[in-house]
Amino acid sequence: MPANIITTDDLREFKTELIEQLKDIISTSQGTAGQKRFLKTSELQEALGLSPSTIHQLRYMRILPYTKVNGVIFFDWEDIVVMMQKNKKISKPKV
Repeated sequence: MPANIITTDDLREFKTELIEQLKDIISTSQGTAGQKRFLKTSELQEALGLSPSTIHQLRYMRILPYTKVNGVIFFDWEDIVVMMQKNKKISKPKV
């Protein structure tokens, strides 16, 4: 059985490929401008400046979609953006 010899160049190439793949994974798991894609209630509170009770009401009224994993509630940033656009009110120009 022939032996395969791994050179330092092979290791450098592997390292470069691994780093690129990790960057791709990290960038797809985050929203725009480094925003985390999945937020806990406290993080959403801070990001939008809302109280915990307001977030609870939006969740309860099914306006804001969420996912519950092991008792922890997560909000998808993309869902929040969609909700904000859907509820956007356009002001009338002053005449």
